[in-house]
Amino acid sequence: MIVFVIFAATFKTMDLVKHIESSQIRTDTPVFAAGDNVSVHYKIKEGEKERIQVFQGTVLQRRNTGLDATFTVRKISSGIGVERIFPTNSPSIDKIEVNRRGKVRRARIFYLRQRSGKRARIKERR
Repeated sequence: MIVFVIFAATFKTMDLVKHIESSQIRTDTPVFAAGDNVSVHYKIKEGEKERIQVFQGTVLQRRNTGLDATFTVRKISSGIGVERIFPTNSPSIDKIEVNRRGKVRRARIFYLRQRSGKRARIKERR
């Protein structure tokens, strides 16, 4: 009997946590996956000013679900690879635009780190 009461109380708390979590999740994010070329419009605060900076690159991975969801974007800047991890539900993200859909056969394409030039190209999904 005691075990059942503890389980019932835990179940109600989990429902409460899921309810609160579902109200915090963004619904305006587009559908994108690894291999896609995206532009992330990110709000940056510099002192009292706020501006939007665009980070455009290839999505290497999407990770987790719910509030913990993140995605990694990689771009080449002045011949140097730059990667940035964005929380999907961050209020600092203004919008995400999908520029190209890439055709890859994996969910995580870290092999792009070792490739450069033409070898780093990803075919477009039709």
